[in-house]
Amino acid sequence: MATRKRWLIIAIPVALAILFMGVFIAGRNLRGRLEPMVKEQAIRYLEDRFHADVELAVLHIQLPRLSTIGLIFHKQRGAIVQVDGEGLSMRRPGMSDPLFLIDKLHFSVDIASILEPRKTVDSVSLQGVRITLPPKGDAAPGPKEHRLKSVLPVQIEQVDIRDATLVILPKDKTRQPLNYQISHVLLTPVGPDAPLNYSADLNIPKPPGHVLSKGHFGPWNADVPGDTALDGDYSFEHADLGVFNGIAGILSSTGRFQGTLAAINAKGEAYVPDFRLTMSGNRVPLRTRFEVLVDGTNGNTVLQPVHATLGTTNFTTTGAIVKHDNDPRRTISLNVAIPDGNLPDLLRLAMKGSPFMDGRVTMNTRIDIPPLSSKVRQKLLLDGTFSLREARFLKSTIQSQIDGLSRHAQGEPKNEEIDSVASNMKGSFRLENQVMTFRSLSFDVPGAGVALAGTYNLQYQDLRFQGTLKLDAKVSEMVTGWKSVLLRPIDPLFEKNGAGTFLNILVQGDARHPRFGVKFGSHQFMTPQKGNAPPNRGGASVN
Repeated sequence: MATRKRWLIIAIPVALAILFMGVFIAGRNLRGRLEPMVKEQAIRYLEDRFHADVELAVLHIQLPRLSTIGLIFHKQRGAIVQVDGEGLSMRRPGMSDPLFLIDKLHFSVDIASILEPRKTVDSVSLQGVRITLPPKGDAAPGPKEHRLKSVLPVQIEQVDIRDATLVILPKDKTRQPLNYQISHVLLTPVGPDAPLNYSADLNIPKPPGHVLSKGHFGPWNADVPGDTALDGDYSFEHADLGVFNGIAGILSSTGRFQGTLAAINAKGEAYVPDFRLTMSGNRVPLRTRFEVLVDGTNGNTVLQPVHATLGTTNFTTTGAIVKHDNDPRRTISLNVAIPDGNLPDLLRLAMKGSPFMDGRVTMNTRIDIPPLSSKVRQKLLLDGTFSLREARFLKSTIQSQIDGLSRHAQGEPKNEEIDSVASNMKGSFRLENQVMTFRSLSFDVPGAGVALAGTYNLQYQDLRFQGTLKLDAKVSEMVTGWKSVLLRPIDPLFEKNGAGTFLNILVQGDARHPRFGVKFGSHQFMTPQKGNAPPNRGGASVN
């Protein structure tokens, strides 16, 4: 009996040791069989799914403890293996850069699923992902053998992507690619030939800002990746407009978009509480409701249209920001319509200091900015019409001069009740090469009307205008006392075209100290020059 007990005491540990050694050896053998199997299945799935040649530098699996015993008692179910990989690349024919580069990947899978025809993976984690989309039509279709295969049936419940970069290559090789930094993307679920849900956290390069988005992605278009469907809702915060030449402000936007990776149609709202032109520095709130079409392959943007409010002024903008063939830079071409705006809003945006005029404004203009190799103002082209109503000059001697003009024009030079007279102005203009040409420019106040045409050189502030002045009053009615009596005989000389007084007038010289004149036939009489005005350096001369 004692001998039997001693034998059991020795046999049991030996048996257990043999058992555990067998488990260990079986585990190593199982790992040795599973690693190439998992790697082969992963590569096959990716090749078939993305129509690309796949390389996977490293793949390791980690079996759970007592996995062999678990397999025995659970009929190959319940044993979850952890899979880690490094250096995954997928390359399409005709592409110099891989379609996908992934630094690290990790997923867990039930061994039973590996052995079954249909694979199920609960979660995949990807770290350091670079996705490079070629211009449409540049990359050849995937290898024929991949396109002929049916995709290995794999159901992935979730893909977690961190530290990713989306690169969209331009057709023009001289242009820089568009780069989007994506901090985090969660995709659920990932099944064959079906769109998936996503939530994304990314940074936009231009203007730089932070975007949160949720929506649908896919199914993946393996032959033309840029045509892969995409839609969702987004919020865009803290976008710095200062990266663009001539403007500044911090933009926030919300909206919805749909389209493809390469072309997106977006609708939404944007708000810039401190929008400003850098040349003036005055901050004016800007709010927009927009619909735009963005071509990610070339950066072209079409506005369809944009409804905006600048301060309290509503306006509509349509047009496009496009790159023409053989030109690496972009052209801005817009149409702007202001049906009834607040003039101080525009002046506050365009000029330094506080607005010098109040009133209402209507404007329709085309704005063209050709590809820039110099300052915006040197290339800016405007062509349109405008009108000002009930305009009054603020904190300026100009208003008192206009009041005086209206008194004299109405034949009541001493009537101080004629005060703070409202002016009306309208015109047709074209700005090119920093010269504003007014095809027509009319100005009227009670009792007087001015019609002019000419140029204003913005660079040198030089005026060259000529036109007519009509007054309701006769020449003798614009003065009082004995002067009025002396002038009565010449009243008929100036009565013309239904006006009490009709004059051909000139405005010339420095805009800060303009000279005014009157033309009689071939003769002209000008007021004396004030200050040291610059010579005429542009614009039409007036004879």
